[in-house]
Amino acid sequence: MSFNKSQAAFFQALKLSLPSYTSLVDEIAEILEISIDSAYRRIRGEKLLDFSELEILCNRFNISVDSFLNLNSNAILFQGNQNDYQENSFTKWMEDVLAQLNLVNSFSKKHIYWLVKDMPPFHHYYHKELAAFKFFFWRKSILFTDSLKNCKYSIHDNSYDQYAEVTQKILKVYHKIPTTEIWNIESINITLRQIELYHEMGIMTAVEDTVFLYNCMLEVIDNLEKMAEKGKKILPSHPDIEGADYTFFVNEFIIGDNTFFATMDERKVTYLNHSVIYFHGTSDPKFNDAMFRNLENLIKKSNQISLVAEKERKQFFNKLRKKVTNQLNATVEKEE
Repeated sequence: MSFNKSQAAFFQALKLSLPSYTSLVDEIAEILEISIDSAYRRIRGEKLLDFSELEILCNRFNISVDSFLNLNSNAILFQGNQNDYQENSFTKWMEDVLAQLNLVNSFSKKHIYWLVKDMPPFHHYYHKELAAFKFFFWRKSILFTDSLKNCKYSIHDNSYDQYAEVTQKILKVYHKIPTTEIWNIESINITLRQIELYHEMGIMTAVEDTVFLYNCMLEVIDNLEKMAEKGKKILPSHPDIEGADYTFFVNEFIIGDNTFFATMDERKVTYLNHSVIYFHGTSDPKFNDAMFRNLENLIKKSNQISLVAEKERKQFFNKLRKKVTNQLNATVEKEE
């Protein structure tokens, strides 16, 4: 393959990564700080990109140049953030989640796939107190935020307020994106264990707080069942606003790993979970094609309980409720 053809293929890949309403030539001109005419010359292959320009574009679009140079490399380029142990680390994480969802939503044809290990964070956000608990847990026990070292959790504190605006923005954009989730009966265990652990460690200020959070979990399960029944996303605070398509699968053979996969027009992106809440993403075509085939195979070996299979759907969600009520009852009995 000649370098001109390689460069043309490179720009074609960049174009596919942009929303349909975005001009590739305008983006290239702005990113490289060159004129529109100079950008056109590079896109048409009349002027070859230099190494510095190639580096800038690869970093900006999160793309590897190997495949365009016909290199047989097994390297896969991932991008993402990590904990920087600052007080605002969680705020930056929330803003990054919103940015990624806005990117997916900017395409006309989009879909999210979630291979569930821990219940996707969006479902926690439907309840202020449950969201506040998860935020507190992540900040204290995962991000090791210094200001929370000696703090306890209470459903009455106002810690949620500083994240309320971005949380609602996340929910609203997530509500608009068609989603497929692959669950297992163990998928609520992590959040249940976190509540139980903080209760046992005395980090909860009162047993009433623990009971309240378990009841929030029951309400989350109720809403999940309603979404599965209708095959649509539902915002409990605005049930009249119909959301995007929602497909719910149960796989009894595997426990997911929180892989987050998105299709955007002709583009695919895989986000792999690490460090509990962080994700590293790649747009590598070969990797994403293989990941998509893997998801398709998992779906074939899973049972769909959204829109169909009413009996199986009721049985699954009743099992989830039983897990919560058993833990709730055990907590109350210990306190009596």
